[in-house]
Amino acid sequence: MQITLLILVLNERTSLEAVVPELLRVKNKKNFDKMLAIDGGSTDGSVEYLKKKEIQVIIQDKDKPGRGAAFLLALEKIETDAFIFFSPDGNEEIKDIAKFRSFLNKGSDLVIASRMMEESRNEEDKYIIKYRKWANLVFNWLANIVFNKNKLKITDSINGFRAIKKNAMEKLNLSSQDFTIEYQMTIRAMQKNFVISEFPTFEGDRIADSSKAKTIPTGVRFLKVFIQELSIYFKYRKKN
Repeated sequence: MQITLLILVLNERTSLEAVVPELLRVKNKKNFDKMLAIDGGSTDGSVEYLKKKEIQVIIQDKDKPGRGAAFLLALEKIETDAFIFFSPDGNEEIKDIAKFRSFLNKGSDLVIASRMMEESRNEEDKYIIKYRKWANLVFNWLANIVFNKNKLKITDSINGFRAIKKNAMEKLNLSSQDFTIEYQMTIRAMQKNFVISEFPTFEGDRIADSSKAKTIPTGVRFLKVFIQELSIYFKYRKKN
């Protein structure tokens, strides 16, 4: 199975300098076959750094910005059997990249590195008040209650550190252009009864800055996606 590691980049020069050398070492261990970056319009030298390290960079169209748009661009442009989506901000554990291949080889369509399982760590676990984690748990619970056809419940439907087979992703007809893409992906994979696997991961602290996604606006966007998917779900049930 040919697997591409996709580095999702938007002004991550400082983080890239910290993680790319380790990613190159991981690649040498055959945990994935290709490594590409998709850049959303960096102005801080991220693209120049990646090219210096001989990592191919696909530049997003200025008219189609956003994390979701990057996912869809990967689906359009890259011909491998599966993708691992990786953000270089420090949240995602590089050593866990090695775990995806075995799940994919054993038949999983979608593999999620979970921050909510036992033996995992969420970035907000160091705080008493965990607004983002609690919101994620609520949206995850809603997705399982409404859409999950499998008895095995998913613990982290939102996390972006994940892998998916190309042919499975093509069947989902994803449309989200922003950081709700993973939630939409998981919901639609649930409805199609895809094989979804998870393993616990350690979410580290960000290297350079805080999250670009603000808590309340982000929550509103996830709610909109849930309502949208719920509407599609009931329309389908009504027709059938």
